[in-house]
Amino acid sequence: MTSHTRRRVLQGAALAAAGSVVGGYGLGPGATTARAAAGGGGTPAGGATSTPFLEGAFAPVTEELTAFDLPVTGRVPRDLDGRYLRTGPNPLGLEDPRAHHWMLGDGMVHGVRLRDGRAEWYRNRWVRSSQVAEKLGEPYPGPVPPDDFPCNTHVIPYKGRILAVQESGPLPYELDGELGTVRPYDFRGTLKGAFTAHTKYDAAADELHAVAYYPTWDHVRHIMIDRTGRVARTHKIPVTDAPMMHDFALTEKYVVIVDVPITFDPAAAEAGAIVPYIWNKRHPMRLGVMPRTGGTTRWFEIDPVYFSHTLNAYDQGDELVLEHISMPAPFYAAGRGNGGPSSTGKPTLNRWTVDLRAGRVRTTRIDDMAQEFPRVNESLVSRRHRFAYTASAAEMWRAYETVDGVPPDEKFTNCLVKQDMLRGSKQVHRFPKGAGASEPVFVPRRGARDEDDGYILSYVHDPDRGASDLVILSAQDFKGHPLARVHLPGRVPLGFHGSWVADQ
Repeated sequence: MTSHTRRRVLQGAALAAAGSVVGGYGLGPGATTARAAAGGGGTPAGGATSTPFLEGAFAPVTEELTAFDLPVTGRVPRDLDGRYLRTGPNPLGLEDPRAHHWMLGDGMVHGVRLRDGRAEWYRNRWVRSSQVAEKLGEPYPGPVPPDDFPCNTHVIPYKGRILAVQESGPLPYELDGELGTVRPYDFRGTLKGAFTAHTKYDAAADELHAVAYYPTWDHVRHIMIDRTGRVARTHKIPVTDAPMMHDFALTEKYVVIVDVPITFDPAAAEAGAIVPYIWNKRHPMRLGVMPRTGGTTRWFEIDPVYFSHTLNAYDQGDELVLEHISMPAPFYAAGRGNGGPSSTGKPTLNRWTVDLRAGRVRTTRIDDMAQEFPRVNESLVSRRHRFAYTASAAEMWRAYETVDGVPPDEKFTNCLVKQDMLRGSKQVHRFPKGAGASEPVFVPRRGARDEDDGYILSYVHDPDRGASDLVILSAQDFKGHPLARVHLPGRVPLGFHGSWVADQ
């Protein structure tokens, strides 16, 4: 595959191959053939176009807003001193919906600044990649990095910086405290090649870990960034078929690689497929367990699913436990004519227990309820946790399962969920119809001693206002009335991941 084609492939969530550009996102010549090759289903019956990922709760906002002294119902806890940030795809200048895939939208970060019991401001800003800067008529400072993209998947704090991150190719973009784009960030000149959107920060070791993939590699890379903020180790782990590795897991002893049957299709890429990744029945589903310091990777074959997101992982004697969200096989990253990914079933919370001595993996369903975007108390990443938090947005699950313009019959709900892994129970904080909830982020209370002593923050749509609220719950009174609802001046479309960025 030529360098030019490779660069076209690495657009969006490292999934897009934009041939001829239509309104900024291309189908290119042979698009119908390419879509079929990539697992797509073409247009719905009768020639109508279903675009659930451009409508309703997903509809992109068209302008950047700044608002101060936001109105609040309830009281913002005074020990919340920082910024709540969340990002997602928000296409800028999209002229043809047929050229859109949800994961390819230009990244936009939404943020609320909290201090002294007040909601000081709300801002939403596009990440200024070279493409976005050109669309906005702004200059792009400095040289354009390879595989440049306005990172749309996660926004994380790291050693006093705010980083918008993406998988498989693009460098992170550093943002300032008011969400302005500063520059691409390469960890003080030490990051060579691709990165990931789903880093794992081990607070006890002060290490940031990543597993990166790239369509032209015959391996994936485990990257460890040490306490100095530089890449200290990179280990290459051989794999076949160039699989898409959206997430991974970390314990105190091991890095866990999840090798999924979604693999790169060079023919679809050459033909101009929007997303040249297919569900590959011939590619085995495996878990790879490698010591954190490097060495031989031990592989465990498991039944195929779509592994979506890691909740957390930890060591347990001779076992390794990985809790995660997954969906039934097959899963179509390219979608089936609905403008986004397409699933054949709902996302559920599950557990893999890897018996390292016996060499087998046990699968357990933790909760059958549709839910996604799992989070824990961040201080416990790679260590055993008790509590977990997830979100469920009815409109998202209907969009994922909409095929040929026909939504699923199942009635989904809008809620946030708190899971108690010790007791095997859950609490559900429900929201009304049309009030889609985003990923919940846990923030510890100042001086907290218990794992769940703190707050849950989430953007939730208010259908009565046609705008969004930042909802703040007490994690220990999860089903109770929100402590506060910060009323934003606009909508936050359903999107991806976010973080609490505490003041230093």
